Amino acid sequence: MTIDSPAPGETRYYLTYSGVKLPFNLVTPLGAGEVENRNTYFKGYFDADRLLGFDKMVYGEVELAHRYAYHDTGALKRAEITDIDGDTTVLEFADISEPGLNGKTS
Repeated sequence: MTIDSPAPGETRYYLTYSGVKLPFNLVTPLGAGEVENRNTYFKGYFDADRLLGFDKMVYGEVELAHRYAYHDTGALKRAEITDIDGDTTVLEFADISEPGLNGKTS
């Protein structure tokens, strides 16, 4: 599977993730040299500390990819999830900080 990397940003490597909410929380950082002999790891793309997306690498191939976009408020706006077969699911999220979307009028 070939997925474009988000750009610009910094690439960081992780052993796994925690939680089930989007965006995923990548945990257990790895150095670039530590992934050379690993069968599975996560390659995260960041803009400062905000996760723009990641690739789950398995035996050198992308098995799963997430790409994220954010509202100006920092809330998740869009998630594109591509599976091992290349099928992509797109999820759109409202900015709940906007008036009227969270029960508040202003």
